[in-house]
Amino acid sequence: MRRQKNFDAYLPIFCSAKNWQERCTLTMLNDEPIQVTMQVVDALEKIGIDYVIGGSLASALHGVARATMDSDIVADFREEHIAPFVEALKSTFYVDDEMIRDAIRAHRSFNIIHLQTFFKVDIFVAKEREFDRLQIARRTSYALSNDGSQNAYVASAEDTILAKLEWYRMGDEVSDRQWKDILGVIKVQEGKLDMEYLQRGANLLKVTDLLERALAQSK
Repeated sequence: MRRQKNFDAYLPIFCSAKNWQERCTLTMLNDEPIQVTMQVVDALEKIGIDYVIGGSLASALHGVARATMDSDIVADFREEHIAPFVEALKSTFYVDDEMIRDAIRAHRSFNIIHLQTFFKVDIFVAKEREFDRLQIARRTSYALSNDGSQNAYVASAEDTILAKLEWYRMGDEVSDRQWKDILGVIKVQEGKLDMEYLQRGANLLKVTDLLERALAQSK
């Protein structure tokens, strides 16, 4: 786990599924989607589930902000966590215990939906592989409020790039948004990235060719 950082000076662009056209603006923590994500984070932490926020939130913090209609969390979710997780969130989220159970058994994702805003949180059950373990081990604590009272663990810049490269490949390499997110992180973090770790991770995920292309295009 890395040191805490504070990003109260700039937070990513978020918009809820309910009113995204009106509310896609650079906002502070009182923006509904961030509040919703923090509710899920609070439940995970109280139960003792290791997690890391990735996806567009992570790429916005490390790179270029853009609108998103959901948030992504990788979590070391186990069957004994289901009951307390559902109990913690059932009053404010649509949460299906059978969906969670199936996701845990298959090591895939499940989603929960905030009942008031319809904002979706995708939770990816950590797989039994090195990359997922590394993402959680290398996570960084970010203060997501001016007074530092609300923190969350976010994926490192390197792991954000690697995860998005994998998703880009899995999506047949057609997502302009994913590719722009990747390039944005590389450009903003120029000179700060652990290139040795990036190369190692790309080899693990079999995306070395995509990493090389992204590095070349970001120059």
